[in-house]
Amino acid sequence: MSETKRVRVRYAPSPTGFLHIGNARTALFNYLFARHNDGDFIIRIEDTDAKRNVEDGEESQMKNLKWLGMDWDEGVDVPGKYGPYRQSERQSIYEPLIQKLLDEGLAYKCYCTEEELEAEREKQKANGEMPRYSGKCRHLTKEQQAEKEAQGFKPSIRFKVPANETITFNDMVKEDVSFESNGIGDFVIAKKDGIPTYNFAVAVDDHLMEISHVLRGDDHISNTPKQLLIYNAFGWEPPIFGHMTLIVNESRRKLSKRDGSIIQFIEQYRDLGYLPEALFNFIAMLGWSPEGEEEIFSKEEFIKMFDPKRLSKSPALFDNVKLTWVNNQYVKKLPLNDVVELSLPHLQKAGVVSAELDQAELDWVHKLVSLYHEQMSYGAEIVPLSEMFFADADSITFDEEEKAVLAEETVPTVISAFKKELEALEVLEATEVKAAIKRVQKETGVKGKGLFMPIRIVTTGEMHGPELPLAIEVLGKEKVINRLDKWLQNN
Repeated sequence: MSETKRVRVRYAPSPTGFLHIGNARTALFNYLFARHNDGDFIIRIEDTDAKRNVEDGEESQMKNLKWLGMDWDEGVDVPGKYGPYRQSERQSIYEPLIQKLLDEGLAYKCYCTEEELEAEREKQKANGEMPRYSGKCRHLTKEQQAEKEAQGFKPSIRFKVPANETITFNDMVKEDVSFESNGIGDFVIAKKDGIPTYNFAVAVDDHLMEISHVLRGDDHISNTPKQLLIYNAFGWEPPIFGHMTLIVNESRRKLSKRDGSIIQFIEQYRDLGYLPEALFNFIAMLGWSPEGEEEIFSKEEFIKMFDPKRLSKSPALFDNVKLTWVNNQYVKKLPLNDVVELSLPHLQKAGVVSAELDQAELDWVHKLVSLYHEQMSYGAEIVPLSEMFFADADSITFDEEEKAVLAEETVPTVISAFKKELEALEVLEATEVKAAIKRVQKETGVKGKGLFMPIRIVTTGEMHGPELPLAIEVLGKEKVINRLDKWLQNN
């Protein structure tokens, strides 16, 4: 491909499911590559497998790509001169090209049934051979074809793979890659219903849409020789290919949609209250790295420095701890109002705050969220973090470590004195609580951990948490005195 040719890349999802983390990375790297080179980023929908398409699959792809911060120059919703951008609407483009290959003897009609093909595959496996089509229908005469069709057989169309050829290409990630044509077998380019298969349609579309670079996942590398054969058959110049390494989980296994340890779909992250900028940042570092040690960048910075030479040759590790850390970096920088907006729907869904809040309750939620602003990584996390604020006194239990602290002989004296101090307060504010704890210290002579830890455990039910006076203010006078009372009654 000419180095001066305009950079045009595409993300081409099938609407057979929702936007997955692996597909999001493919889209993101194509987007960054296009924007870095002032080129074009195209969204093409590969929807020829109608049986597997899911309702809203296409919409989910577009909606979540936009949410992540990507835009595109051409697609089903941004018309351009290379459309249509759905494969299902391009049948009239594919048919004459398939016919051309038939007319030139580069493809042929195959009348094998699925049962025959399966039996052939099983026999090859039993003989320790790589399953591939035997070429059984390759040399049928016109008369034999007519006879098959008279018997009601509908043909698929197979591409005639040349024998004894080495198909080579220079990959942006893997460098020199080669395949032997004898290991490929004549592959189907149009199914019995006339619909083109993936490898044919994608090669045609990439050529006609003037795609300069094809950046995609490693799992597509075995498709590349088939697509190159299509290019060669038509005398077209192929694009430059780049196959990104797989994303693996912490067990170093390929990321699978059935892997319950990792949230798989962008929609789920969105629903949990992750920030799109944070997810963009995290995904951009899955199999690509910038120079230096810095890990937090804006979209504009990623665009400026994106270099495909820095795509990793090793599998990309999906690290949940890193994802949490990255999101936390972004949440910490948000104004409190935005963090409240992120958290509120989750508190409402959990049923711990009202569906319709008055100003007093909204102010209280602001105080609650402010306690966790620094440590929160995503909106839904506020629910488990703040459980202690919604528990009633009867449901609070203590673990062995907490029980050991509360077993100290000075604890009842401290708790009684603290309860008396709180009952005397007209307004329960953090500054007043702090002063009350100091008075308890003076009265009882107990200080340090012996003073603070029992008060924290009895009032909050936890040994560690937000700053104690602030936590007590947010808990409120009635709830705190109720908890102190409950403990004193039982001890």
